[in-house]
Amino acid sequence: MTNSLLNLQSTSLSDERVLCAIELIWKEAAILDAKDYPAWEELFTDEAYYVVPIDPDTEDFAASLNMIYDDKRMRHLRVERMMQGYAPSAVAAARTARVVSTFVVKSVSDDEVIIRSTQVLTAFKRNSHQTLGAELTHTIALSDDGGRIAQKVARLINSEDAVSAAGFLI
Repeated sequence: MTNSLLNLQSTSLSDERVLCAIELIWKEAAILDAKDYPAWEELFTDEAYYVVPIDPDTEDFAASLNMIYDDKRMRHLRVERMMQGYAPSAVAAARTARVVSTFVVKSVSDDEVIIRSTQVLTAFKRNSHQTLGAELTHTIALSDDGGRIAQKVARLINSEDAVSAAGFLI
């Protein structure tokens, strides 16, 4: 690692704004593992997008094919499906455990923190385990009340391969 990267990371990780963002990301993981989907919805700003792209390198999500590209309305519909019990993803929903780590601060301002992390998600459903790895990029909008997710991008490490239906949110 170069000295400038080490300096950015050590300075950024001690920044209160960055700590607020990391705590929110961990809170999101815990809420998803608890299947508290209404609380998960509340973590997002009204304008936020939740994206799981197929192309691991794309930045133009609106013009790319995505597994998930949800605005507020679509997130709400997804949560309703997860909770109503009629959708295959909701019937005997998978139990999950997430580990989110390797935080790398991309930018920090008084209004926003952009932070990249890695996630390992283990799911158990119907006597079978599934493990997914992803690189997460969270854009956290900061306010006096703390932070909310302005954008979440989950880049699955196997996004270009066939990904089986998931009974959980990534």
